[in-house]
Amino acid sequence: MIITILGGAGFMGAGIVRDMVSDRTIIDISKIRICDTSRPRMDALVNDLGDARLERVDLDVTDPAKLAAAISGADLCVNCVPTLAGHQMVIFEAALSAKVPYMDLGGLGTYTVKQIAEHERFKAAGVAAVTGVGADPGMSNVICRAVADELDEIDRINLYWAAELVGPENPVLVPPYSVSTVLAEYAHPSTQFLDGKHVTCEPMGGVEVLDLPEPWGRCEFMYSPHSEQLTVPLAEGIAEKGIREFTWKLHLPHREHEAWVGLVKAGFGDFNRPVEVNGVSVRPLDVLTKVIQRNIDENADEIPAQDSHEIHFAIGRGRKNGRPAIARCDVIVTPDPMYDGYVDACTSMCASIAAQLMLKHPRKPGVYAPEGYFDAAEFFIEAEKRKFKVNKSFEYID
Repeated sequence: MIITILGGAGFMGAGIVRDMVSDRTIIDISKIRICDTSRPRMDALVNDLGDARLERVDLDVTDPAKLAAAISGADLCVNCVPTLAGHQMVIFEAALSAKVPYMDLGGLGTYTVKQIAEHERFKAAGVAAVTGVGADPGMSNVICRAVADELDEIDRINLYWAAELVGPENPVLVPPYSVSTVLAEYAHPSTQFLDGKHVTCEPMGGVEVLDLPEPWGRCEFMYSPHSEQLTVPLAEGIAEKGIREFTWKLHLPHREHEAWVGLVKAGFGDFNRPVEVNGVSVRPLDVLTKVIQRNIDENADEIPAQDSHEIHFAIGRGRKNGRPAIARCDVIVTPDPMYDGYVDACTSMCASIAAQLMLKHPRKPGVYAPEGYFDAAEFFIEAEKRKFKVNKSFEYID
């Protein structure tokens, strides 16, 4: 099997590569093409892993010939180029042209609807594509599938993700992922599925406080733009069960949450609209990203060791055998030595799982979200190999 990973030396791409060359692989991989714009990053990753199957490819997604060459002949193209870079559909179409199965990390729902709309074209070409496969979206979609499969009728499914940091307070703001993604989650309206239809909701709306076990404690969740709510309530095996509500809510660590709210209040939520500074037009996002990175670099010695704990969970309410019931599925990821070397082990490991499961089984032509492509039980087996804790519960409530 030959796997092309676009953006393969970035934070998530490098994690996928790391997992694919580990002893957890479930398929025979003959070559992994690490395609990236940074030769130093590629060199560092290849030298660190020391695996002969790794091949470096200089990537320029704006050059159709180079993009086609990177994808051609692969058994799967994994797109890790940041969604907000704006190349998602170009890469998606390049995979179709090369007739190479495709998957990406998705996120925010920016292109999800456009991609799903191309289902029949991919199906006719015999090409499989799965969009939005990491932790959230990705594993979160599979969690929803597991919950939905427990119920005969569904009133609602509510999906949540919470992160908390344990250790000394960090005097430096360190983004959990790209600055643009965090700002978009806080500043952009989201689409939720309410009363049987998709509706636009205000940024940071839908506030809900839940008491979770330690270390999360009392968490304030909020609506956030994501792709799960655009696909899960419309998925086969879920939509026909009568679902009327589906929401996705986010909770970042308490103090970091306050910082991002403050940045949005200061106007950084409108991060792409240029401002003029001393006669020079600049994007607020570019300035903020540079300042944050400079602060991290200059104060690296002050950044304390912190353990990241995250919980992904879905709660489904409906009926089973005619009786009211609640089904719940949690996936908990806590620190483990296995995650050393990963920036975000959950996202990159889940993407690696998805890629390998796509290659393990005969491909299903068409464009799918994860809940429509993967078997939840099989996915969870692979997640547990990576020390993710999977808990499922079901109870009648009459």
